[in-house]
Amino acid sequence: MIEELIQQVAAEDGDAIEELCQIADTDPGRLTPHLGSLLDLDVLWPAKLYRAADADVVHRIIERIDGGRTPGRLNHLLVILAHTAHPLAEDALRRWSTEPPSGADQLYVPVLTYAHEGGWTVTPDGSRRELCGSTAYQWVMRDTPRRADGPTCPWCSSPLWIAADLDTTEPAIAAALAHTGWSGRLVIETCHFCACYTTLYSQVTPTGSTTWWSGNTRPGYIGSAEPEDPPALAPVPGAARPSPYQACAWSRGGSTLGGWPDWIQDAEHADCPDCGQPMDYVGLVGGADLDDYGEGAYYLHLHQPCGFAAVNYQQS
Repeated sequence: MIEELIQQVAAEDGDAIEELCQIADTDPGRLTPHLGSLLDLDVLWPAKLYRAADADVVHRIIERIDGGRTPGRLNHLLVILAHTAHPLAEDALRRWSTEPPSGADQLYVPVLTYAHEGGWTVTPDGSRRELCGSTAYQWVMRDTPRRADGPTCPWCSSPLWIAADLDTTEPAIAAALAHTGWSGRLVIETCHFCACYTTLYSQVTPTGSTTWWSGNTRPGYIGSAEPEDPPALAPVPGAARPSPYQACAWSRGGSTLGGWPDWIQDAEHADCPDCGQPMDYVGLVGGADLDDYGEGAYYLHLHQPCGFAAVNYQQS
């Protein structure tokens, strides 16, 4: 079945690509024996198909980049290596960060930044840090009464929205946030309207307090806006996801706590405004779960050492 799908993908069959992506999200190891064939056919996108690539496939991709034979495909090949998260891929990205391969002068970001596409990063001390967790839970929307006297957005005066209220005393939440190092209550509050235009930060504490960060900078293109009520919904953890890759930014039921984000555009892990390091990913709230005609997705982030949370948004 998978071999047939790969041949169809090579013929640019969109349905076949979607089926392979579903396998990559639910059980990526099923694709491992077939990734060499996918590479032979020069199928390099979506890169997540290569999540479970073995050392042989990773080595072939590294050799292809080192050989400089296809500098025009360098972007795709680097994203694939990031998604594999393989030690060989990590070593290669580190090496190319100081010895750029052919075509690197055409890239929009440094080579090592591609690691973010795979949900990991290299810290200033040279160690590797995972930005995403290995455990995920469906986020189910619960009706929440709007606060009559709650805080409002300093920019548009809309009531702030509690995008997440989590407590690690609950085992599921502790598991989903284990990679962040957070312990205690975490409340992520944001402006549902302004977050659609720029990353919004808040300062958080393990007691559940949350404060709009005074350093948030309003983009000039937002202009004036009338206050809007935020969603009268809040996500609560539901059933465990069988795989950490099953968040979905496109359809109802795709909101997910933990695991890996389903980016609509390129990976956009928020940087901590204090130390500049990429923040840990917390979860995704899909627009389709907030409104019958909702679209796009809110992405929630946390940097425990500096006490910052962030929310950004993507849509097609």
